[in-house]
Amino acid sequence: MFQHTTPLRFGDCDPSGIAYYPSYLRLLDGAIEEFFAALGAPRRPMIEDLRMGTPTVSLNLTFKRPGFHGDLLQFAIKVAGIGRTSLDLDHTVSARGDDLFTASHRLVATSLDTHSSCPWPDHLRAALTHHLETDHAHDPAT
Repeated sequence: MFQHTTPLRFGDCDPSGIAYYPSYLRLLDGAIEEFFAALGAPRRPMIEDLRMGTPTVSLNLTFKRPGFHGDLLQFAIKVAGIGRTSLDLDHTVSARGDDLFTASHRLVATSLDTHSSCPWPDHLRAALTHHLETDHAHDPAT
């Protein structure tokens, strides 16, 4: 499991100081960017050198508790499944000892030249496999 912590800033909240849900998506994307960087695939070289993107094809969020301005958000990312071109991630975001939201998320490796799916590069597949949580089922055909 990969973990990343970031503060919930004033600009991430509505006027009452409660996290604005679109901000959560931006912060979640930042945590995923940190995850890929930790795997040896920072976003800029992935885009410029590998000519590869990782767009979201599905994202299911469940909000449990509000986040507040000043909270330290703790993002936990688990690799739930790896397909030929897809990657399933489970996210848990917490603060103050409480889970704020969870998400199940599917990304797909795509060629930035053809705009179609492509297999994960071997080095990235190996790094992702190292983080695979074995208690989840995944359809390896995708």
